[in-house]
Amino acid sequence: MRKKFYLLVTLIGLLAVLSGCMDVNQPIDENTEGIWAEWFVYPMSWLITYFAELFDGNYGLSIVIVTIIVRLVLLPLNVKQLKSSKAMQDIQPELKEIQKKYSSKDAKTQQQLQQETMALFQKHGVNPLAGCLPIFVQMPILIAIYHAIMRTGEIQTHTFLWFQLGEADPFFILPIVAGGATFLQQKLMMAGSPAAQNPQMMVMLYVMPIMITVFAMFFPSALALYWVVGNIFMVAQTLFIRKPMMKNASTGGDEK
Repeated sequence: MRKKFYLLVTLIGLLAVLSGCMDVNQPIDENTEGIWAEWFVYPMSWLITYFAELFDGNYGLSIVIVTIIVRLVLLPLNVKQLKSSKAMQDIQPELKEIQKKYSSKDAKTQQQLQQETMALFQKHGVNPLAGCLPIFVQMPILIAIYHAIMRTGEIQTHTFLWFQLGEADPFFILPIVAGGATFLQQKLMMAGSPAAQNPQMMVMLYVMPIMITVFAMFFPSALALYWVVGNIFMVAQTLFIRKPMMKNASTGGDEK
């Protein structure tokens, strides 16, 4: 859990650094050179523009559609993350026994602890790093969407609902909703899991939504819209996938 905590903080910091250091003022099109522009930013810009043209130039609706598509593409990874979390929860009694058995802090005992812990993971098919995979995949997508918004003039100047996509939400409604949805999604993910007993992860339960809210206050509303739709999708996903898994566990049923 501690490694995941530091990994998450590092990736969030990396997002902020990359978003600020990369050239976001140069317009993007099919002739823009560079691996990042050709394979990440322009395809995202093209996709948003394509759906906007299907709906009479509505770039806000297009971002909603693209966000749902991205979440559907990532769905298998997120399901794997949920199953990994459930499997980790199932082996907690055995894991605690091993930790109790090798409670000494000397190097030899700690090595034995690591060996038996890894053997337990292999026995039950648990991959402790599976929960980090969706984070690794989502970061370049998030940065690409940010650059697509900043480098596509049509998105920058389009108004959707009460806000302009290229400017921050003047009423802070999107940032608050984004932060609230992030908190709810994390709360559902942690419910009944070992993470709920980990002080560091509980800190992240509150820190992450606050960071999302603050970022969304200053970033373009289009990015905040992506966060809002994506996190609401994740809440629904967690309710429909994780809740039945937990119900099966509590009733002793087999997971399908």
